[in-house]
Amino acid sequence: MEAYVLDWLNLLARWLHFVVGIAWIGSSFYFIWLDNHLEAPSRSEDDERGVGGELWSVHGGGFYHAQKYRVAPKTLPATLHWFKWEAYTTWLSGMFLLVLVYWYGAEVYLIDPAVAALTPTTAVAIAAALIVGGWLVYDLLCRSPLGRNESFLSGVLFLLVTLLAWGVCELFGGRGAYIHFGAVLGTIMVANVFFVIIPGQRQMVAAAERGEAPDPAPGLRAKQRSVHNTYFTLPVLFAMTSNHFAMTYGHEWNWLILVAISLAGALIRVYFVARHKGDASMLPAAVAVILLLGVAVAIAPRQPAAGSLGAASFDEVRQVVLTRCTNCHAAEPSHPAFPAPPGGVILETDAQILAEADRIHQQTVVSRVMPIGNLTNITEEERAIIDRWYQAREGEQ
Repeated sequence: MEAYVLDWLNLLARWLHFVVGIAWIGSSFYFIWLDNHLEAPSRSEDDERGVGGELWSVHGGGFYHAQKYRVAPKTLPATLHWFKWEAYTTWLSGMFLLVLVYWYGAEVYLIDPAVAALTPTTAVAIAAALIVGGWLVYDLLCRSPLGRNESFLSGVLFLLVTLLAWGVCELFGGRGAYIHFGAVLGTIMVANVFFVIIPGQRQMVAAAERGEAPDPAPGLRAKQRSVHNTYFTLPVLFAMTSNHFAMTYGHEWNWLILVAISLAGALIRVYFVARHKGDASMLPAAVAVILLLGVAVAIAPRQPAAGSLGAASFDEVRQVVLTRCTNCHAAEPSHPAFPAPPGGVILETDAQILAEADRIHQQTVVSRVMPIGNLTNITEEERAIIDRWYQAREGEQ
């Protein structure tokens, strides 16, 4: 019953996380787009009122006229809409999921003894320290003199993000490493909203309410963090969905794959932001495509030399699967962590094993992510049995 309740909590939290994440990212992308498409006000009276840019658009059968003030209007409107709870709810639901799946279930989803012999308590403590420490280091860098040189700051941040990717992959199982990489970046994004963007906006609103000219500095700091957030977005989205792609997090060079795909995502955002500003250069997008193609080629499965492996019988494979896989992949799993077979995959009969041959080989031999956390202690000899059987089977087809 406990596993069933956890599954429902997982379902509801994941659904909430997905919905509010769309709302946050959607509004963030829209305002970046809006800011980069503003034109000088067409009417002189708007310019005199402090309007710095405007944009006309049509959507859903209606016309919209958006204006942005250089600092603030002389008189604030009675209703002022804020955009913050989308970000806060995304982080809160995401952290709930992280605790529920990866911390409460650390022995299954976070720790891999083949990577590092950590206790659940130690692993969770390290994970929490990385999330908090990531924000502190990032914030100190932005507030330092380095923060005034955006190009140099970007280079330092990329080096630190690379170090983070390598570090989490040296500490945790691949799946847990990727999600914690995303959690660090996601926390930085939300902390930017909570500690910098919203307080800066509150200062500007308070000054306007007092009839004073708002200090533009908080707005400039908020703009810097908002731009950083937009470049972090696609890497975080990849990390959120990476648990579906064992070929990446289960690879020997998983940290480098994570860096390459994250960089590709950031470059795709660079391209779109530049395009909003009228820059037609395809270079960032082209580099992103080259990176993704390079990763795809580099991690493609390699076929062994013909005749280098002796065939294994299906009887041998059946024994391995029934011993190491079926306690989770059964109609009624015997492992307490799984109320239902993961991914809906059942491996109880010969027909089911044969039907899932490709997936069994991919997960146990190529990516080596199954059994997850090696809970059933599959041996290298048993992985080799699956590989020899699969290669011989492929050769016959």
